[in-house]
Amino acid sequence: MMIGLVHPGAMGSEVGRAATEGGHAVIWASEERSQATHDRAHECGLRDAGTLRSLVQDSDVIISVVPPHGAIAQAEAVIDAGFAGVYCDANAIAPTTARAISERVNASAARYVDGSLIGPPPKQRGDTRLYLSGAVAADIAQVFDGSRLEARVLDGHALAASAIKMCYAAFSKGTTALLANIQEWARAEGVHDALLAEWDDDLPRLLDWAASADRRPHPKAWRFIGEMEEIARAFADRELPDGFHTAAAEVYRRIADASDPPA
Repeated sequence: MMIGLVHPGAMGSEVGRAATEGGHAVIWASEERSQATHDRAHECGLRDAGTLRSLVQDSDVIISVVPPHGAIAQAEAVIDAGFAGVYCDANAIAPTTARAISERVNASAARYVDGSLIGPPPKQRGDTRLYLSGAVAADIAQVFDGSRLEARVLDGHALAASAIKMCYAAFSKGTTALLANIQEWARAEGVHDALLAEWDDDLPRLLDWAASADRRPHPKAWRFIGEMEEIARAFADRELPDGFHTAAAEVYRRIADASDPPA
């Protein structure tokens, strides 16, 4: 199959490389993309289709790996360009957001597959999982047979892939934001060293996580803002408290303000 990838960032480019390992040609569109994106795509063996319209016309499957805040607009652009294949949204979005995208896709000539990525950019087998759900999820899973990216098809409702991503990131990135905020406050109160010593005595396994959370500026903080907002939306949709992750979004926003902009 011809796989269209939007867009080859740090994660997306490696997803594209994994699809090539599965024996498929992978294309991307360089139109309005940065030189850094171009370099990543080239290094991962992706072919440049030039424009989004050309990519849409040539692709049997399109996989979307974009920041959460851009997921809806990206799907709209692909559908407006006349796509008639399988559209896999692999973004960190709430099931409500995924439902809106799926309804738009399925009302067109295309078909929707829900997806989510857990783990770092896949460098070797076992690092990263691509969760998939929906009627034709198994078709997307087969794209990655024999590759470094493990694809897992979930039973249950069609948006289960988005749901498991929200659950996982609610803890992993939510807790990281909490640890960053705690340390910022402890430093302001002059007790940061004492706090680390107490953690070393009582919760030594927490120290590495706390150190990771305290690395500022963080190059991915800008991306985590939207992810925390999507998690807050997911909790609110189930009438559960959403303030934890609304606050986490603000923590990442402050970190992002002190960070270099993404390439």
